[in-house]
Amino acid sequence: MNYYNEIKNELIDNEINKRVKDYSKNRYELEKYYNVGKLLVEAQGGETKAKYGNMLIKDYSTRLTRDLGRGYSVTNLKNMRQFYLLSKSQAMPDQLTWSHYLELLPIKDMNVINYYISITINQNLSYRRLREKIKSKEYERLDQNAKNKLINKEENTITDFIKHPIIIKNTKNIEIIKEKTLQKLILEDIPSFLDELGNGFTFIKNEYKIKIDSTYNYIDLLLFNYLYNCFVVVELKVTELKKEHIGQIQVYMNYIDKNVKKITHDKTIGIIITKKDNKFIIEYSSDKRIFSTTYELV
Repeated sequence: MNYYNEIKNELIDNEINKRVKDYSKNRYELEKYYNVGKLLVEAQGGETKAKYGNMLIKDYSTRLTRDLGRGYSVTNLKNMRQFYLLSKSQAMPDQLTWSHYLELLPIKDMNVINYYISITINQNLSYRRLREKIKSKEYERLDQNAKNKLINKEENTITDFIKHPIIIKNTKNIEIIKEKTLQKLILEDIPSFLDELGNGFTFIKNEYKIKIDSTYNYIDLLLFNYLYNCFVVVELKVTELKKEHIGQIQVYMNYIDKNVKKITHDKTIGIIITKKDNKFIIEYSSDKRIFSTTYELV
């Protein structure tokens, strides 16, 4: 078999298809790059040798650039080869574009790749947004229990995808010494904050006023999760997690359950976001509806 001519023909077919505007174009492009990757591996003598032999790819890159023009650098051909090797372990969804896969190919762990494929499809992420999530190490910031559930394809709970820590943008380098300041930063980019908490969170109000006895109190952030059908009380602390924070958020959660929650809603949960964690306090808290995480300013 003349591997070079086979590869060249696959790429010519793909260039022709790019000019056709239809819904199957992306699938066709991925199929062609898969075929090119497969041919490259075979031309190099199999999968084991293909991982180390790059001289042939350099030769093909030079010839393809001469015959077809730009777009067939050594890096691009290596990516096609890697895409084929990746696809051998499982089918790669065609909901993702080639640009998406270019962001995923450097990742070695298949569990991590599967996570990013899943959120890309579910959240309809652009490849630029996917790049941001990978760069922020979103998967690494998940709780190990959540990772195990993903690997074993178990049902998730509302708090499984809360990141540890939560990333909060502080582009103006504001000094955080008060909860109000932290709250202000969150409100400047509320979509990113909700995304850091996980799936299905929507914003209701900040400084949500409630009256307990004759005293007014203010919940830092009141959210609702439409996937789990419950209110979410969020309290912000610029200190280490303390036991009195548990008591405070319990009061707020109970208030929402008694005065705001409808009979069709599930029980309210609470999330405490602190500067520094204290796992022992959460461990010895009897209320399993309360969760904590920390924040990091970037």
